Amino acid sequence: MLTILNWFLSSILFIMGVFTFVSNRKHLLSMLLSLEYIVLSLFLLLFIYLNMLNFEFFFSMMFLTFSVCEGALGLSILVSMIRTHGNDYFQSFNILQC
Repeated sequence: MLTILNWFLSSILFIMGVFTFVSNRKHLLSMLLSLEYIVLSLFLLLFIYLNMLNFEFFFSMMFLTFSVCEGALGLSILVSMIRTHGNDYFQSFNILQC
């Protein structure tokens, strides 16, 4: 019963993260933070799933490694965009202009 409750709560966390990502598109930093929230809720879902089936947690460590790499890549893109454009407003970025 407890694992079903944990599964439900982590699913709610994931849905809230997706809603935050979709509704908050003004700053690139807030979009990156909501993406990291989604990744953490997916990690919680994966951890509960692997714990429920009594599997090893090796895949969860690989997932955390890739999510850290994704976060570092997002921050490097944010820093380079702030250096070139001067702000992190998502509406002011022009894809065609380099």
